[in-house]
Amino acid sequence: SASYDLAGRLGAETNALGQPTLYANYFDSGGQLIKQATYADGALPRKAKELIAVGISVVINCESCMEWHITQAARCGASQQEVLEAVEVGIEMAGGPATVSARFALEVMEEVFASTPRGRKK
Repeated sequence: SASYDLAGRLGAETNALGQPTLYANYFDSGGQLIKQATYADGALPRKAKELIAVGISVVINCESCMEWHITQAARCGASQQEVLEAVEVGIEMAGGPATVSARFALEVMEEVFASTPRGRKK
């Protein structure tokens, strides 16, 4: 099986011992390099990754995360129904407490998807 080369995806340089300077690059960039690599199209398209992040955002009750990832999912072409299903997965994984954070996610969805009749933001 092929190994996953995160350092290669980040374009990380190597030190004198030939070891990737992944962590130095990560901290020097404020985490931007790893975020770019994580959300880039790969085996999973970016839209799928954003939908996963929507569900996780509901589970951890992170309102700013919900706002960001719902908006990014819509920009990547996710429909309102796809985002709703990602929210539902978050509710299923976290149980009752996630219903509270899911209410916020639904409010964000109303704002993001209200722009067009097809449920996509302009």
